Amino acid sequence: MFQNQGPTLLGFDVIFVATVLALVAAGAMMLAIYAAVTVTDPMAKRVKALNQRREALKAGIVTTARKRQSVVRRNDTTDRIGSFLTSFKMLQDSQLKDIQQKLAQAGIRKKEWAVGVVFARLVAPIVLGGLAALVIYWIDYFPEWSSFKKFMGFAAMLGAGYKGPDIFIQNLVTKRTDAIRKGLPDALDLLVICAEAGLTVDAAFERVARELGRAYPELGDEFSLTSIELSFLTERRQAFENLAWRVNLDAVKGVVTTMIQTERYGTPLASALRVLSAEFRNERMMRAEEKAARLPAIMTVPLILFILPTLFIVILGPAACSIADAFSGGDPHPPKAG
Repeated sequence: MFQNQGPTLLGFDVIFVATVLALVAAGAMMLAIYAAVTVTDPMAKRVKALNQRREALKAGIVTTARKRQSVVRRNDTTDRIGSFLTSFKMLQDSQLKDIQQKLAQAGIRKKEWAVGVVFARLVAPIVLGGLAALVIYWIDYFPEWSSFKKFMGFAAMLGAGYKGPDIFIQNLVTKRTDAIRKGLPDALDLLVICAEAGLTVDAAFERVARELGRAYPELGDEFSLTSIELSFLTERRQAFENLAWRVNLDAVKGVVTTMIQTERYGTPLASALRVLSAEFRNERMMRAEEKAARLPAIMTVPLILFILPTLFIVILGPAACSIADAFSGGDPHPPKAG
């Protein structure tokens, strides 16, 4: 079997780890150069997706049921993956709906990618687990590891393969939700101005999306899509419910409830949105104050581990050196040469 001869640190080959880190750094540099060279306008892709949604809504309204089936674009790859998973009875409607909602909350509009997520859950553990078994057991790259440590490494790779797609999507959802939360109070203020100016609800959403598209592109994307659905869907309530379905945020659900009640009972929209905007701003201020209040407790550990030892060395270091010289019999202040 292959035996590593390089120096080790905590059971890992230092040369191997350094090589992997160098490869990762080189790949990151190439990716950064590629991203800088191929930079594009982010709004162009969003406008294209919204136009596709507008055309799909038009086709769903003006065509018959038979023609409507020909409008839907089929993806041969996802169809084959879906047939493969269905043969093993691994696809469930509730599971697909949950994944589709997560993808929509992450800003991914293609529902057929939910099948790809289920397929990734199946394939990734096999690939990563096989790679771990090859490195740990067959090549025996870590011969000093105990049997328990090898099994834990293999199990960790299996778990990472299974939970990796979900963690990646949840990370996208969290980032997108935070971006929408930041721009929601400003969007509500603009909606109040548009409502007081006499614009309709769909025109107000379109105007706010156009004004906030650069500062908050995620929120502008959702408002543009809501404006399109308000114009083409037969039930306006469904457009608001779709907005709450696509955004994992309680504040947006409150806005949707307010909009639905305004549409049903005819209550003043401007006053209700003004109250919601004030509440969201107060909530954002309270969240900032909460983070500021946690800062002293968070800084305690870095202060003890990094700042205080350095401070002690700077203050007590000269005195310690003088004491050491005194006890060793040396003169702390030797005479200068004539």
